[in-house]
Parts: sequence; C-alpha cells; structure tokens
Amino acid sequence: MREAEIKRQTSETEIDLKLNLDGDGSSEIETGIPFLDHMLELFSKHGLFNLELKAKGDLEIDAHHTVEDIGICLGRGIHKAIGDKAGINRYGTEYVPMDEALVSVSLDLSGRAYLAYGLELTRDKVGNFDTELVIEFMRAVVQNGGLNLHLRQLAGQNTHHIIEAAFKAFGRALRKAVKQDERIVGVMSTKDKLE
Repeated sequence: MREAEIKRQTSETEIDLKLNLDGDGSSEIETGIPFLDHMLELFSKHGLFNLELKAKGDLEIDAHHTVEDIGICLGRGIHKAIGDKAGINRYGTEYVPMDEALVSVSLDLSGRAYLAYGLELTRDKVGNFDTELVIEFMRAVVQNGGLNLHLRQLAGQNTHHIIEAAFKAFGRALRKAVKQDERIVGVMSTKDKLE
C-alpha cells in the first residue's frame, strides 16, 4: 500500500494527515472549516484515496494559515506516498461538470512544481470560507508535492459549483496519474528520472 503520514506543528497550526493512494475513497476529516472538509471529502472520494485529517489552527484570526498548512501536508503526503514513481502513469487529466460549471485538471507528477490557476470566482465567500484560499491551497499542494497542475474553468457562474468541480477533478486526475501500469518499466520518462 502506498501510504504516508505527515505531521506539522507550528505556532499557528497543528496538523495530522494520513493518506493512502490505494484506498476506497473513505475519509475522516476535521479541519474546523466545514466547506474545506466537504471539498477534501470529495477529493478523497473521487480519487479513491483514503484520507484522515485532523487540523487545529488559529481560526479566530482567519482560515489562511490552516488552509495553507493543510495544502502543505497534503502535497508532502502525495509526494511521500508515491515513492520512487516507478510504474505510475505520471499524467492525469479530467473534466468534471457540476450543473452549469465545467472544470478541467491536467497534472504531471514530474517533480517540478508549477500551478497554472484558471478559476474565475465571483464571490468572496462560500459560507464562511474565503474563496481566495482555493489558490493558496492548490499552490501549497503543488509546491510541496512536486506537481505540475493546470486548473481551468471552462464554464460556470456559481462559485460553489466551480470549486466543487475543481476538487473532484483534482482527485480524479491524480487517481489517473498515480495508477500503476505493469507495462511501464521504471519511470515514465526518457531521462529515467522524475524529480
């Protein structure tokens, strides 16, 4: 089983994350940020990843530190669980519709961190969640996971629908990228190295 456990403690946050890339999509998530909990449950379910996450942060200030640090831990968990990347597809692309919204994610587990962010969110908040934190979360995952991630909104007006489609597409694209193929010898690169 490709698993990782990541712990992070700072003066602002305390995070305990367990990730299994070969799971069934079950999750236990408590971040103190209900909308983020829901989005991570969707990521887990659609990626078929098992995710356990407990986070405590300085939410009395705002959710920024907690969201960013969860992204850091998820990125590190993905990187650690993948291991040497031998036999994985490396690439994953997925389009997910959510009512009027359509979002695509294309990613490469190249080891080179890059985020191309293309969501156009017209509302500042969904519930109590600051929508500007979506890019902060994705940036933290990408930088700490070594992912090249292209996130594009192709249609949509409802901010909740757009963000939900993005998290589902991210999970489904990552599931494709980490899938192992017995025909792949070593890593999927003519350089024989992914970093």
